Amino acid sequence: MEKIPLLDLREQYRTLRGEIRVALDEVLESQQFILGPQGALLEQELAAYCDTRHAVGLANGTDALTLSLGACGVGPGDEVIVPAFTFVASATAIVRLGARPVFADIDPATFNLRPEEIDARRTARTKAVMPVHLYGLPAEMDTINELAARHGLIVVEDNAQAIGARYRGRRTGSLGAVCGISFYPTKNLGAYGDAGMMVTNSEEIAAKIRCLRDHGQTGKYVSSEAGWNSRLDEIQAAVLRVKLRHLDDWTMTRQAHARRYEKLLGGLPGLSLPRAATHTEHIYHLYTVRVEGKSGRRDRVHDLLAGRGISTGVYYPVPLHLQPLYSGGKDRRGEFPVAEEAAEQVLSLPIFPELSNERIERVSEALKDVLRETD
Repeated sequence: MEKIPLLDLREQYRTLRGEIRVALDEVLESQQFILGPQGALLEQELAAYCDTRHAVGLANGTDALTLSLGACGVGPGDEVIVPAFTFVASATAIVRLGARPVFADIDPATFNLRPEEIDARRTARTKAVMPVHLYGLPAEMDTINELAARHGLIVVEDNAQAIGARYRGRRTGSLGAVCGISFYPTKNLGAYGDAGMMVTNSEEIAAKIRCLRDHGQTGKYVSSEAGWNSRLDEIQAAVLRVKLRHLDDWTMTRQAHARRYEKLLGGLPGLSLPRAATHTEHIYHLYTVRVEGKSGRRDRVHDLLAGRGISTGVYYPVPLHLQPLYSGGKDRRGEFPVAEEAAEQVLSLPIFPELSNERIERVSEALKDVLRETD
């Protein structure tokens, strides 16, 4: 039986092999590996792609969030509101600055930060809010920005999973004061290792992060503050420049795959499919459904599909407030019920540009069978 992976980067590489090797040879011939021309060109191209004025290449997505927050003045004693349902790095970036993540519940339809939670979670120490565009779907940024402006809060976008998505015609990354992007290999725009980027319209923030990423240096071997070693290397920049040329085509293919899933799976009892409002564009970094029903049903569906050779993923099985890192040794179950329910129900189906319609049909038929078996 042919196995269907959640993601197959080898198929992507086969289509790009020639372009990638030319780009890598150019870097190897130059023997310039750090802060070189490939990185500078990628910064220009990413800024233009995200409809922002500035971009700064960084070592990884977590650093992109950390330095973005730090450049906005977030530090010890400050609080940052962040959804309870996201990857742990969203909160880790806050903790690394000595600040405190304040968790908020999510909208059950989008899995993104529920804007009304900002008022509920805000205190005198709140400095910023970090909406996460989860799975490739933009958060409700108009309301978030309005509430943030009312309370004098900085908006830092976590755009690790939604590069290229649009909200009311504007690209994610251009919707807050500053944005952190991840190029982890599994992302829609993925490097061949760790890599990240900050984008912003603020010249001041961009200049600050350029300083912070290189040991706080304002001149050669002259550091004005304690910075980081977080520079995007030339090999990753070269790979990303090649892939960026294909990103919009890949996005359209992902969206076509999502429409195919919706046609095949729509209306099934016990299964909720991802949906985007008319003013948002979903770029389907992950195609994440909800498996509803009795406790443990999602895990049973996951295991049964694996037995049929179909890989699925659970992003994420433990919300942040229940992580040992943030629970403080207490039983915090019940604090964020929507996030907790999502963690028990979400299941991501295979979706990547090279996925064939035949495979999508096989996944859908298998899922229908398994849902009936676990009803």
